[in-house]
Amino acid sequence: MNLHTRILTIGALAKAAGVSTPTVRYYEDIGLLPKADRTSGGQRNYSDEDVGRLVFIRQCRDFGFGIDQVRVLLDLSISGERDCSEARDIAKTHLAEVQERLAELRMLEKRLADFVQRCDISCAGGSGQDCVIFKDMSKVDRRSCC
Repeated sequence: MNLHTRILTIGALAKAAGVSTPTVRYYEDIGLLPKADRTSGGQRNYSDEDVGRLVFIRQCRDFGFGIDQVRVLLDLSISGERDCSEARDIAKTHLAEVQERLAELRMLEKRLADFVQRCDISCAGGSGQDCVIFKDMSKVDRRSCC
């Protein structure tokens, strides 16, 4: 049985985790990734455990979790005393935020589609200064004002 631990350079770690080397340095600088051991020549050395942690961080960031949320999730992931419902609650809160942003984006999509449709009907091909998109976008929304 081979009990040797694989040692990775920062480039190999970044490649294995699917991130850039500046990202590895950044996560190390802000404490999401522990400071690497260094060789006598100053080269960083990482392990497979670091790969797993970095992949976890990347996945959290891909899901849109903020740095502070990632920090809490990392702490929870190694805690034997804390309840996993904390992770669920963080994910549930984040899901609600994502759903809210999606609703806002759907409204934006509808408004933009309306602009495009009105332009197609009213003025497409005409003078830019007569475009309904500019006129609609410069109207004051009385509902959000005064």
